[in-house]
Amino acid sequence: MTKKPMARRMIIMLVCVCLLLGALIGFNLFRAHMIKKFMASNTAPAATVTATVAGYQTWQPQLAAVGSLRAERGVDVTTEVAGLVRELTFNSGQEVKAGQVLVRLNDDSDRALLASLKAAADLAQTVYTRDTAQYGIQAIAKAQLDADAADLKSKRAQVDQQAALVDKKTIRAPFAGRVGITTVNPGQYLNPGDAIVTLQAIDTLYADFTLPQQQLGQLRVGQAIVVDTNAFSNRTFDGTIRTINPRVDSTTRNVQVEASVDNRERKLLPGMYANVKIDAGSAQRYLTLPQTAITYNPYGATVFVVKPGTRKDAHGNTMPVAQQVFVTPGPTRGDQVAILKGISEGTQVVTSGQLKLKNGTSLVIDNRVLPADNPNPMPQEQ
Repeated sequence: MTKKPMARRMIIMLVCVCLLLGALIGFNLFRAHMIKKFMASNTAPAATVTATVAGYQTWQPQLAAVGSLRAERGVDVTTEVAGLVRELTFNSGQEVKAGQVLVRLNDDSDRALLASLKAAADLAQTVYTRDTAQYGIQAIAKAQLDADAADLKSKRAQVDQQAALVDKKTIRAPFAGRVGITTVNPGQYLNPGDAIVTLQAIDTLYADFTLPQQQLGQLRVGQAIVVDTNAFSNRTFDGTIRTINPRVDSTTRNVQVEASVDNRERKLLPGMYANVKIDAGSAQRYLTLPQTAITYNPYGATVFVVKPGTRKDAHGNTMPVAQQVFVTPGPTRGDQVAILKGISEGTQVVTSGQLKLKNGTSLVIDNRVLPADNPNPMPQEQ
């Protein structure tokens, strides 16, 4: 009779153990399923980027520099002698001719002294003429005639000196050009060297710029250049290289170049900065991307290319993914860079938003706002 209760108790215990094990296994399976579901619902969100398709472009190799414009002839008109301004004979901004009177200084006392010296010179001439006749009849010594000749030369030299001083009181334009703005007024006293007005001949301007010595072999006198400036964003001005400095700066290893620029329209002014571009060599064909597409790191230059993915978006469409590849960048031009190795024509490449990407990141491509991709960008004023 005691064996049956023991067997019953063993059966009940085994059933309880089985139920407990089943509950534990079921709980673990349920937990694993929920963790998997939770992880699946918490995958990294898709990154919004811009992208473009790599394509070939033809580039004309160019040398570029920033230069400064100066007039073919330019000077600040000054006075050599001190004096009181009597008259200004020009208006600010006026075109003047070579030799045209610009300023007259008060020269009354100088002219009076000139008249006195001329009278003394005339008297010396009379004495010399009379003594020449006297010497002809041996009435005076040769020494007296020589003294008269020396006195006549001295008096004439004094006349010439005073006449030159009087002439300096009339200030003339040394060459034809346009005068600037003057602050000198009649009645103002000028000292020697005081600036009166700037005078600039601007039909032709010179562009002064420097280039590295390694580009010296691509330069020659007479080579065509193109100049642009932010004052006229849609205009370029033609010119030619006029002089190449025969010495390279030993500090910067740059060579100075001077080019003449046609400015008959008078749009450019001396002192402006200008972008100078020089065509050098034959045109080249390059696979190009915007420079923003390239990411640089200690291992080299990389881009993220767009590859097909498996993840679906909210509308059921398959989203592409990012894949990082190494590239070899080449020359740059404006906002673009040439790609020598790493990708082929037609490859879709991410151009912005790379900082949040890694291999396999799902992408949402939004090209409503694109990074700059202009081979010849112009500066913009904010």
